[in-house]
Amino acid sequence: MQPTVLGVVTARAGSKGIPGKNTRALAGKPLIAYTIDAARASGVFDRLILSTDDEEAARIAGDLGCEVPFMRPAALCADDTPHLPVMQHAVAWMREHARYEPEWVMILMPTSPLRQPHHIAEAVELARSSGADSVVSVDPMPAHHHPLRALTVDEDGWARLYVGDRAVRERPVRRQGMPEAWVFNGAIYLFKAALLHAANPSLYGDRVAAYRMVPPYGHNIDDPADWAEAERMLSRLA
Repeated sequence: MQPTVLGVVTARAGSKGIPGKNTRALAGKPLIAYTIDAARASGVFDRLILSTDDEEAARIAGDLGCEVPFMRPAALCADDTPHLPVMQHAVAWMREHARYEPEWVMILMPTSPLRQPHHIAEAVELARSSGADSVVSVDPMPAHHHPLRALTVDEDGWARLYVGDRAVRERPVRRQGMPEAWVFNGAIYLFKAALLHAANPSLYGDRVAAYRMVPPYGHNIDDPADWAEAERMLSRLA
């Protein structure tokens, strides 16, 4: 049986790295449009809403068929506001004002414009079939960033391996001998709605399933260089 899933597109105004990022045109259409179009095409959401304090983002989202049931309170729009209270607000608002309470919630950040409808659908299926509390999308970590090759440097400037606090001479040389490592890419965060009002609220729970994405689809835009790379990749994927 298909679970009920609320999709929440998060688009706070006030980006400092790229001003007006969420509504700025990327390869011909607003950045936020890529996420909304993919979410709607996935067919997994019985409700898709926008959480924003940006009037222009709200207008664009509404034109694209995404619900904008509220404007996000200013107290939840600071640079350092985590996603947990933003999701608690969105789910509580939908429960109290729309009489709607989903089994699952997916955070959809506009900064992942290469995310495709099938990625979203597959993540929901993974949640359903795995018995997970949450699903996060991941990319393979480049070998030169692997934690087994990472170093710590003490106050005197001496380096040791970060993992195990071992001598640098024990650093693995051949990448083929290292276990696979993965990193969050930010494209998909899917979690059981009940986690938001558990004794220790979180977006993850205890059982976190990794949804592995093939690059470049998990590409995340954080700065102007990421933006330029996204435009290049979109032109190649078109």
